[in-house]
Amino acid sequence: MRIGVVGAGMAGLACGTLLARHHSVALFDKGRGPGGRMATRRVATARGEASFDHGAQYFTVRDDGFRLQVVGWAAAGVVARWPGAGAGGEAWVGVPGMNAPVKQLAAALDVRWGAQVDALMREGDGWRLRGVGLDAGPFDVVVVAVPAEQAGPLVGPWQADWARRAAAAPALPCWTVMAAFDAPLGGADVLREDGAIGWAARNSAKPGRSGPESWVIQMGAEWSRLHLEEDAEAIVPQVMAAFGARVGGVLPDVLSVSAHRWRYAKSGKDGSGALWDAGLGLGVCGDWLLGPRVECAWVSGTGLAAGIGG
Repeated sequence: MRIGVVGAGMAGLACGTLLARHHSVALFDKGRGPGGRMATRRVATARGEASFDHGAQYFTVRDDGFRLQVVGWAAAGVVARWPGAGAGGEAWVGVPGMNAPVKQLAAALDVRWGAQVDALMREGDGWRLRGVGLDAGPFDVVVVAVPAEQAGPLVGPWQADWARRAAAAPALPCWTVMAAFDAPLGGADVLREDGAIGWAARNSAKPGRSGPESWVIQMGAEWSRLHLEEDAEAIVPQVMAAFGARVGGVLPDVLSVSAHRWRYAKSGKDGSGALWDAGLGLGVCGDWLLGPRVECAWVSGTGLAAGIGG
C-alpha cells in the first residue's frame, strides 16, 4: 500500500518505521527537522555552544516493546540513563540531545520537512494531502499523528466522533525559558514544581552534554495558560526573576536567554491507544490517545501500525 503519515514526531515515526517494512510510506511534517516536543536547541555563546532540551526532559520505560527499542538506541549511542533526573534511575535522555532517537528514526524514512497538511481529501478510493504548496498522493491509507488540537480538524470531515474525542483531550501549555550562564549555579540539578515553576533542570549536567552552564526552566500549566498570549520578550524577565528567587537571588551573568511557547506541551489522555477505520483507510495515533509520555507516543504509533498491517 501507499501510506501517508501526517506528523513526524515520535508517534508518526514509530508508526512509519513498522509500516515501511511492507509498504511505501511518506511522512509530512510542518517542522524544519526532527524533534517535535523532543526538540533540542543549540545556541552559540562566548563560552561555546549551549544546548537546551526545551521540550520533553526525559523519558521512562514500562512497555516491553518500547524497552527493546530503547536497548537498541542505547547500543547505537543515541540514548543514555540520566540518574540526576530523580526518577529512581529510570530516566533516559537522547544523546547528545533529546532529539537524537527521533533523528535516528527519521533518517531511515522518507520524511518531507516543512510540509504542513491542512486538509485530507478523498480521491476515488484513496486520499490526497493538501496544504499551502502541498498536494501529495494518492495514498491508500493516511495516518494522522499530530496533537489532538491539530488532529481533530483534519479527521473531523471523515470521522466526526474522532474529532469529538480529540476535542475532549486537550493539551496543557508550557512557557519554557532557555538560559546559559558564564558560571555554574550551586544546588541540585533539578527543581520540581516550585511556585510558578513547574520544572527546571541543569541541561548541561545531562549525559553527553558539553558547553557552558545551561538551564531549561519550564513554567507550570496554570502560569503558562495565564501568560500564553504574551510575547517571548515579556516572558523572559518574569521567568528569570522567579528562577533567581528560587535558586537564592543573584544569577551569574547571562550568556544567552530565550523563550519558547509550547501550546500543546502535555497531552491529554483519551485512553483508546490508537484509532483505525479500515473502510476509510484512516488512522490516528499519538500520545494524547494514551497519556503524556514519550513512551505512550511510541506505543500508540506501533499499535496503529500493527492494526493496519505493518
